[in-house]
Amino acid sequence: MNRLDPILEATRAEVGRRRESVPVAVLERPAGDGVRSFADAVGRPGLSVIAEHKRRSPSAGAIRGDLVLEDVVSAYERGGAAAVSVLTDGPSFGGSLADLRAARAATGLPALRKDFIVDPYQVYESFAAGADAILLIVAALAPEQLHALHTQARELGLAALVEVHDERELDAALSVGAGIIGINNRDLKTLRVDTRRTFELLPRVAGRALVVSESGFVTRDQLDELERAGVDGVLIGEALMRSADVEAACRQLAVR
Repeated sequence: MNRLDPILEATRAEVGRRRESVPVAVLERPAGDGVRSFADAVGRPGLSVIAEHKRRSPSAGAIRGDLVLEDVVSAYERGGAAAVSVLTDGPSFGGSLADLRAARAATGLPALRKDFIVDPYQVYESFAAGADAILLIVAALAPEQLHALHTQARELGLAALVEVHDERELDAALSVGAGIIGINNRDLKTLRVDTRRTFELLPRVAGRALVVSESGFVTRDQLDELERAGVDGVLIGEALMRSADVEAACRQLAVR
């Protein structure tokens, strides 16, 4: 079974409830809160670390309950991360839009809203909550949805990290002009991780977009291999969240 299906069904229902409670017309970004360039952060020289705040996950369960979000993202910034990723999905990851707002206030780094974005309403609320980028998962979207949401994000000035798992999804991402492609090494059906996926798909991108590798990388040696292969960024969450010293762990991976 695809683990996405029940998650997406629940997401659509929850988005409907939020839309009724807070109409699109009242969703506004605070005055003076400009969008920070997520693309510039990922595309800077060397391998950029996107450090993620994640309370729990379907594969790992609860990760850490003793950490304060503001302390974590501040430690990421001090540790050399190029950007932060914030899980805002509640049922599966224990996150919320309040987490995104808090992270945005606690760091000067660009912030990625990582969630199951399936509706235009979520793009507007991401913008209003201070996101600089959103995640679009190709496996979760029909081609026309992917195109519409990607276009909407660009019109609002948000970057989109378009996530793929195989060649077909990569071709779909490139067809909508995705400027930042995330290659997720985790299989959605089994939740198993195979880091070879990044290296297998990378040649098909061939300079057509920035590439971020997701899942499975935890050591500096692994990150050095990614950099040598031409990967632009790596998204790391659980390994950093589980560390006794989040800042030191981030610095060890983000050292340039």
